[in-house]
Amino acid sequence: MRIQIVLISALLAACSSASLPTFTPYKVEIRQGNLITQDMRAKLKLGMSQSQVKAALGAPLINDAYHANRWDYFYSLQQQGKVVESQRLTLYFDKNVLVRIDDATPLKSNEPVKSGEPAKQEPNNGKN
Repeated sequence: MRIQIVLISALLAACSSASLPTFTPYKVEIRQGNLITQDMRAKLKLGMSQSQVKAALGAPLINDAYHANRWDYFYSLQQQGKVVESQRLTLYFDKNVLVRIDDATPLKSNEPVKSGEPAKQEPNNGKN
């Protein structure tokens, strides 16, 4: 009986093609942080109070106890295990008034990346 099973297995293996289908696990789209659109960013003005900024952008993702006058807004999108889009915006306050805006990542569009499509890349124009 064992010999028949081994023989049938060998025949089936010989008949199979060299390219077997490969199965990859589904990777979930992961969005983390605060998505800041161009419209939301345009509402920010120096001199705004913390409550006005919170009304325009929402609560900051990182609220550091050691740097109470600094708010960090971070957003990232992962598709198929790779970071497709990321944004970082840091706001600095002095006596409850917005005094500095560090926009580490220029915003590309008002719309977030839709599921299943890669982020739009702007032309480089020879700049690095």
